[in-house]
Amino acid sequence: MLWPWSSPTSLITLRSENTLLRLPQLSDYQQWYTLRRESREFLRPFEPRWTEADLARRIFVTRVKRARQEAEEGTDYSLFIFQPDGNKERLVGGITLSNVRRRAAQFVNLGYWMGQQYAGKGLMTEAVATCLPFVFETLDLHRIHAAFLPGNTPSRRVLEKNGFVEEGFAEKYLQINGRWEDHVMFGLTKERYELAHFVSRAI
Repeated sequence: MLWPWSSPTSLITLRSENTLLRLPQLSDYQQWYTLRRESREFLRPFEPRWTEADLARRIFVTRVKRARQEAEEGTDYSLFIFQPDGNKERLVGGITLSNVRRRAAQFVNLGYWMGQQYAGKGLMTEAVATCLPFVFETLDLHRIHAAFLPGNTPSRRVLEKNGFVEEGFAEKYLQINGRWEDHVMFGLTKERYELAHFVSRAI
């Protein structure tokens, strides 16, 4: 039986010159497993603690199912980042738009990870830029928030290049690699996003 969440048809596909973003599919498992496993030491300082058991196929199946359900409900969007390679899609990382809030808030939280071999090549900067029209135009949200460890200069650059500004500091904000860590808080409003795009079109 083919469950709706296992369908190869993507609910969301976002494209730029060098990236393609979409929900995970069951057929992505081997690429995801290999990339996460090979990048484990690189990612360890920046992520919640995880083990080899978290890379099991059954865990991935649950992840695919949850990502589809949350996207259909409009609460979270867990997107894989691919680099198109002819007729193939090479998985390079992921972006999560989580905790969508409506009513008076109208915001979403941004998180991302990149495989070690693809880091530092501008792909994450481009991927974040690719998801911003989805956030502000398709979802019609008013703000997007992001947080990173104080020493994570590459994350700071990704956000600054996309118009985010520093808004504060959160003590012991998230548990990273088994420890509660401080984070720098960045944000981007719809007004700032629209102004940047207006200026870029006028130049």
